Amino acid sequence: MLFFDGFAGLVVLGLWIYCILEAITADESQVRNLPKLMWVFIVIFLFEIGAIAWLIAGRPQRAQRSVQDVARSAIPPEYDRPGRAMAHSPEDDAAWLEQLRKRADEQRQKAAEQARRLREQEGEPPKG
Repeated sequence: MLFFDGFAGLVVLGLWIYCILEAITADESQVRNLPKLMWVFIVIFLFEIGAIAWLIAGRPQRAQRSVQDVARSAIPPEYDRPGRAMAHSPEDDAAWLEQLRKRADEQRQKAAEQARRLREQEGEPPKG
């Protein structure tokens, strides 16, 4: 009987430590029902009940995806995150692309100007 009680105690202690570590390392945006810090305190101070509550109600749900699904997916996993900034309308996306084009043109002009100045300093005749 003593052996069984000691073994059960070790299993409960292992579960508690696992839940504490998982609650601490979980992504804040994916923790369910309560803030992450609150879950950490619940798991630490309520021991068994807190660990079971974390597993049932607080732990982030992970999508079950097979390796084949990931390989066939056209969207890289780093873009398939909740909370990622995305354009909500085609106008927003077009405006963003136009801003990128303008910035790229400015950078090209700046680089050409720097190259021209460098050639002038070295005494080469100007191009074009």
